[in-house]
Amino acid sequence: MTRGETVNGSAPAAAGPPAADGSARGYAARRTLPLAVEAVRQLRRRRTMVVFGLLLALPWVLVVAFELGAGSGRRGAATRVSDLATEGGLNFAAFTLSVSASFLLAVAVALFCGDTVAGEANWSSLRYLLAAPVPRDRLLRQKAIVAMGYSTAAVVCLPAMALLAGTLAFGWHDVRVPGTGETVAAADVLPRFAVVVGYVLVSQLVVAALAFLLSVSTDSPLGAVGGAVGLVIVSTILQAVEALGALREFLPTFWSTAWMDALAPQPDYGGMVKGVAVSVSYSVILVAVAFRRFRRRDIVS
Repeated sequence: MTRGETVNGSAPAAAGPPAADGSARGYAARRTLPLAVEAVRQLRRRRTMVVFGLLLALPWVLVVAFELGAGSGRRGAATRVSDLATEGGLNFAAFTLSVSASFLLAVAVALFCGDTVAGEANWSSLRYLLAAPVPRDRLLRQKAIVAMGYSTAAVVCLPAMALLAGTLAFGWHDVRVPGTGETVAAADVLPRFAVVVGYVLVSQLVVAALAFLLSVSTDSPLGAVGGAVGLVIVSTILQAVEALGALREFLPTFWSTAWMDALAPQPDYGGMVKGVAVSVSYSVILVAVAFRRFRRRDIVS
């Protein structure tokens, strides 16, 4: 074996002097932990499969429940969301969203965002990721992007599947508005329903941001998820306390059902605008605190 050859016959890589910033030659922080790698890692997690399986199956379970129910398909003066669910695909999708947005979707979003860093810490793999080395801000940003990507997919897939299931089961009809029983053309409501789904996603930002903050603050993914879901429960209870008056409008869940006004014959987006303002304000603060806390966290201990 000649000098300069390795055991397998290949030439050794030239070490070379370090770069100007002191890093190793060939190292680029922007190439560490690519989004595709993180997305595939999260996709292979069992909880990802379970969450999407549940969300995609729920509309069909509800269809079966309505078909088996004694009052399924009944038309008349009933104007509750549940009574109008079998009036058509859009009515069924609106009903599915109304019964799932306040808790089921919140749990799904909390799972994806609460397991970002706490899961790595729980598996003792977080220190190895940072030793790669992946800059802390980049690691947190990449994980946040992937978590929000899966959260968005979860929020969108439920009403989309509900619309498909409801249309196949109950047909494509004009929308009857809960409360008044008025009828609105389905072609007019469909674009508004897309806005509704977007609003539901924005309203879940508070849950995502709090779960994200708790994820960088604890080694327990279950604690991060439970804390975010607990916020929804406590906020829902407090908004029922009328003695709080106008203070209830600053609760994260107070405007969660404002999207129903968008399906009325004369849509009103005022409540949705206020809900977006509250949700985005809380989220920006919580995410900023999460980044600040993670920069100073002692990963080794």
